Amino acid sequence: MEIKSYQNQAEYFVEHYLLADPFLPYTSVLVGICLCKLVYDLTELFSSIHVKSYSALTKIKRIEWNNRGISTVHAIFISFMALYFAFFSDLFSDQRSLETLTVFRNSPLSTFGLGVSVGYFLADLGMIFWLYPSLGGSEYILHHCLSGTAVAYSLFSGEAQLYTYMVLISEVTTPEINLRWYLDIAGLKRSKAYLVNGVAIFFAWLTARILLFIYMFYHVYTHYDQVIEMHTFGYLLVFVVPISLSVMNLIWFGKIVKGLKKTLEKRQ
Repeated sequence: MEIKSYQNQAEYFVEHYLLADPFLPYTSVLVGICLCKLVYDLTELFSSIHVKSYSALTKIKRIEWNNRGISTVHAIFISFMALYFAFFSDLFSDQRSLETLTVFRNSPLSTFGLGVSVGYFLADLGMIFWLYPSLGGSEYILHHCLSGTAVAYSLFSGEAQLYTYMVLISEVTTPEINLRWYLDIAGLKRSKAYLVNGVAIFFAWLTARILLFIYMFYHVYTHYDQVIEMHTFGYLLVFVVPISLSVMNLIWFGKIVKGLKKTLEKRQ
């Protein structure tokens, strides 16, 4: 009877506080940060037991190994969420007859997903600053600050969540990038897996970070009458962040193409 009472109290607390609309953004950010810590520890535990080369790595390389485990899990999670809301859910569909404009639509689930992502960006930025520049230089800080600001604004304002998720689809390239690093660290740079992964990075990057951004800009253009109704700061973010990220994506894509060409030439 006493256990049942505690269970009811816990359910009431979760439903009326943790998952209540006013608290959901903050709760989801906290969940994201806690999940990052959990994934870091699980990656460390699994790798120390099942990956022979892990123990031979330097301390900073082991930290980066674990940190890339976090970014991989986040990328898989947010990619599924982003693809769902951008292309499968009717929440942002033009066919849905709602009084609310598309740029102002949101749901508890869409808000929760963005909150978890904000938690990840905060945790990863903390790691980058803590070990700067071992986990990434100024370009990574710029990328995370731009992305984190846009996601956080969309989370707390409820505006432009569709465009935020469209940009977050670009995270689909992260697992391939991390796998490339893992293969390199494991001494498998000349393996077939490394080559196949390089080709996968090329097509994933082209699709998710270049072509999809073009589609997003087209969507903004065709819905400009709604975008202009947003708060000035949100309006600026819709243009400034994707354009800035597009420039960075094109620069990085050039490096990917060069790297892939070099790998293919070595195999001939």
